[in-house]
Amino acid sequence: MDLSLFVQHGPALLRGFGMTILCWVIGAACAMALGLALELLRRYGPRWVEWPLRAYVEFIRGTPFLVQLFVLYYGGPLLGLRLEALPAGLIGLTIYGSPYFAEIFRSGYDAAPKGQIEAARAMGFRETTTLARIMTPMMLVSALPALVNFSIILTKETVILSMITVPEILFETQTMMSETFAFVEATLVLALFFWGFVEAISRLGRRLERRFTHFLLDRS
Repeated sequence: MDLSLFVQHGPALLRGFGMTILCWVIGAACAMALGLALELLRRYGPRWVEWPLRAYVEFIRGTPFLVQLFVLYYGGPLLGLRLEALPAGLIGLTIYGSPYFAEIFRSGYDAAPKGQIEAARAMGFRETTTLARIMTPMMLVSALPALVNFSIILTKETVILSMITVPEILFETQTMMSETFAFVEATLVLALFFWGFVEAISRLGRRLERRFTHFLLDRS
């Protein structure tokens, strides 16, 4: 193994690391926010929005992310939508992840104890207060493992952004391979990065789960 390659390509790999983390943070946060908005709209919006939302969820979940990304980036100009690679990638991650997060939030809300919700309504709490102070905290506790799990899946989906020339870690390691033919070194860097990244997210998720649980126990 030629360690001098890491010195030569180290700055580019570090930029790729940073770009991957940036894409994941923004994409996952926006997808989670959109997914929560979709679920709240389905739950509290007018009845006629349920079918369009269901069609959106099923269509996005039923098509590969690569196809969605190509349609957005290469097909967008046909509709007058011209996006640079990075914005297209972030929008693509948001669209791709939102239906999955919406379904996770749906199952979390459905798992909230009905007795506590009915008690809050019987005490005269407004629906928004019941949602914010009772339903959503309980939903987060039950849904957090699934949220963390799908967030980890999204980390691996970021490599597809290299297909539209977003300079994330796979793009930089492919550049390293093409210039040096050091396939083992480049693949090792890629594997170690994602292993460390996923481990960090998993540890953060377990810590958040403990904090949410202690918070609810303290309130009760």
